[in-house]
Amino acid sequence: MPVRVVELTRAAEHHELAALFVRVWRADADVLPASTMTAIALSGGYVAGAYEGDRLVGGGVGFLGRDHLHSDLVGVDPGAQSKGIGYAVKQHQRQWCAQRGIPEVRWTFDPLVARNAYFNLHRLGARAVAYLPDFYGTLSDGVNAGDRTDRLYVHWSTMDTIDIAAEPAGAPRAVDRVDGEPVVGPILGDVVLVAVPTDIEALRRDDPELARRWRRVVGEVLPAALDAGYRIEGMSKDGFYTLRYVL
Repeated sequence: MPVRVVELTRAAEHHELAALFVRVWRADADVLPASTMTAIALSGGYVAGAYEGDRLVGGGVGFLGRDHLHSDLVGVDPGAQSKGIGYAVKQHQRQWCAQRGIPEVRWTFDPLVARNAYFNLHRLGARAVAYLPDFYGTLSDGVNAGDRTDRLYVHWSTMDTIDIAAEPAGAPRAVDRVDGEPVVGPILGDVVLVAVPTDIEALRRDDPELARRWRRVVGEVLPAALDAGYRIEGMSKDGFYTLRYVL
């Protein structure tokens, strides 16, 4: 069934989207209150829903910065994932900004969630600009509870042609994945790779200690590489960041 993405302007629609975000994040309370969405929509921000027929299956909320839209939340109903709905929401968001002369969409995401990194950096072509350690502090929802909220901050142009980075060929591995464990190597050469877990969400549930080791290792190596003059160029399907030396 085709996905229809539209702006949401009424409080009842915002309450429905707030309930969807609770399901997505497996939270006990609002991830983002409907009243805040209503205020964001009234003030000219972005609040949109994705529908299959009459059923709300996804949505996004963003507020205006000085020269960009900050995309605060984008979520897809757990029963409707892997169907291109998140991609449709992001493309609607990009077009919405372009029509208003807003040059960039910016957002954060967990660098250990491989599928999100691949989606953001490879499929969309967003550009990672900073590593933000424990950015949100402690969160209690079902996705983030018990883990540090390290985030990558990305910028996504709404005006320029987007150059999607090619997936990397063989290169030295500053972090490798060996039998599920993170193994640290040197940060050397023009291009290096940094592995993340294949499924950090399952690790948080099944092996919290291993999940914490991954958080610590990637949280040390990625910022160190960025400080040394490397730039994140993309993410491969099998969960390796590509970093290229640019200084």
